[in-house]
Amino acid sequence: MADAKIADKRPWVGTLEAGTYWWCRCGRSANQPWCDGSHAGTDFVPMEVEITEERVYAMCQCKVTENSPFCDGTHSKL
Repeated sequence: MADAKIADKRPWVGTLEAGTYWWCRCGRSANQPWCDGSHAGTDFVPMEVEITEERVYAMCQCKVTENSPFCDGTHSKL
């Protein structure tokens, strides 16, 4: 599988309500960090994320985190 595109070297930080979200794995989405279907024709598929608690989250946009879909600070080493 090809490497994901680095969408940004900073996390998306915001409040998420409880619910289901689709995190972009390919880095091509114009709606980062969320999937907009831009992965079509690639080997990438979005990650389903079930949020159970409303609070502030930091979502990875570099696509290199080892704690997908959440930021683990890896972007600071890119």
